[in-house]
Amino acid sequence: MDAFDGEQQAFNGSPLDDENLLSGQFWGELRVFLAVAKTKSFNRAAEITNTSQPTVSRQVKRLQDVVGSQLFIATARGVKLTQKGEALAQALCRLDHTLFSITSDLKAETSEAEGIVRVSITDGLNALFVAPALDQFSVRYPKIQMHLKTPINIMSLRENQTDMMIGYSPAESSGIQFRKLGQVHFIPVVAKDYIQKYGLPTRDNLEQHVFLQSEFYLARTGLWDGWQRAVARGRIAHYCDNSFAYGMLVKAGQGIGLLGSYALLEPSAVPLEIDLRISVPLYLIALTDRLNARPVRLAFDWLSEVLGNNPWFGDEFRLNNPPSVYDTGFRKMFNLAGIVATDRSR
Repeated sequence: MDAFDGEQQAFNGSPLDDENLLSGQFWGELRVFLAVAKTKSFNRAAEITNTSQPTVSRQVKRLQDVVGSQLFIATARGVKLTQKGEALAQALCRLDHTLFSITSDLKAETSEAEGIVRVSITDGLNALFVAPALDQFSVRYPKIQMHLKTPINIMSLRENQTDMMIGYSPAESSGIQFRKLGQVHFIPVVAKDYIQKYGLPTRDNLEQHVFLQSEFYLARTGLWDGWQRAVARGRIAHYCDNSFAYGMLVKAGQGIGLLGSYALLEPSAVPLEIDLRISVPLYLIALTDRLNARPVRLAFDWLSEVLGNNPWFGDEFRLNNPPSVYDTGFRKMFNLAGIVATDRSR
């Protein structure tokens, strides 16, 4: 009997009749290729795929031999996709989203509110607002599992391979929906320990002070120009691209940092009056087709409630906000651990 009968004519003549493409090895190489395409690094791709850099190199080379085309070129800043590589990466991203949607929908058939919901969110917002409130969500929907991920790219939902993400710009494209949650107000902050050692930084004496910098704030979008001008007047003590570690450096008195205004809940944090405040719109962005799945929609609405109703993200900037049900977990964590809040990403 034929593998495909007349009623399955659409499947006949598939390119996958090529035994090389059907092999499990080929699919593994595609996964490795996509990891390299996302991270622009063979080393980081090795970490993601739990393998070694030489193995990643060999698999990419074999994939290029199979498809008969160069997929990457080496640059001073890492690897870059060729035109053919870009086309393959885009096709694999679409396939990945399609397969995830299909499997998630199949699982959802067993229960309307059961399944895994993937959310890309910056470390600061995750640890300080979402994670402390997650127990409330779990009580309401015990069969929904949240997968909270650090975003690879806070500007691209699809690159993060996720159902939804918290980002700083709306995604104006088909197949994507977004909801504005409010504003994140970034302000310059130092610890009291820093002031004891070096004195209080003011708009007139920044040349005498040191700063904590991040590649995130070096983006040439115009948004961070005020911060970059302030940093240029002083000296950079350290760079840090991990949001929590950056906050801990500020807490340790290592320099002036640019933090979300909610960092002021930390008792040691002191806001600086140096004519600098940057307010960034905060959005919840999701794939439209995934919102049709009830677990994803429930998580979307819950995140909108937790972050969208929080006074720290109001359009009006305030140095102090009254306690709110939406930051109870955040305040409790500060009382227990004294952790500095920061909302940034790589």
